[in-house]
Amino acid sequence: MSETTASRISSLPARLLRLYGGLALYGTGIALQVESGLGNDPWDVFHQGLAVRIGLSIGTVIIGIGALVMLLWIPLKQRPGIGTISNVLFLGLFADAAIFVLPTPSHLALQTLYLALGVPAIALATVLYIGAGMGPGPRDGIMTGLVRLGLSVRLGRFLIEVTVLAAGWLLGGTVGVGTLVFALAIGPLTQLFTRWFPLK
Repeated sequence: MSETTASRISSLPARLLRLYGGLALYGTGIALQVESGLGNDPWDVFHQGLAVRIGLSIGTVIIGIGALVMLLWIPLKQRPGIGTISNVLFLGLFADAAIFVLPTPSHLALQTLYLALGVPAIALATVLYIGAGMGPGPRDGIMTGLVRLGLSVRLGRFLIEVTVLAAGWLLGGTVGVGTLVFALAIGPLTQLFTRWFPLK
């Protein structure tokens, strides 16, 4: 066995820990932001709005939308990895579990604390699971596919997030100061966490 092969095998448990730890943290971040009641990130505005309309938990909707979004990978010629499949299967479960455990805050101070914890949790979780190198999440893959078709990363992300935000708001998802905080803070926070947990 070569040294490279041994290194790859020995690093697999660490990569899996990073992947599933990241997904668990991401689900917790979603739950904190949703339970804060101060406004969700664009995708979760959509997930929550759809969940309200069809009477399912937000986690169930996250799983269902993740699976449907993966169908769009076919014309974009994207290939899922184990991280992609795990994102579809587990992110919604982790979010529902955290929502079940977390008490719903009734005071603005606690709502603000939830928001202040939720957004950094999502940023760190993103760095962890993407850094595992086992495939992007289904929603991330759509952006990657659009970039391959010639769109810039900024334009691709903007078009996707404005679309799901508008649809989610029309469906009854929560848009508020938390949505703005997420939009302004998620990029800088993600960049900060990559210094501690490099993507490669």
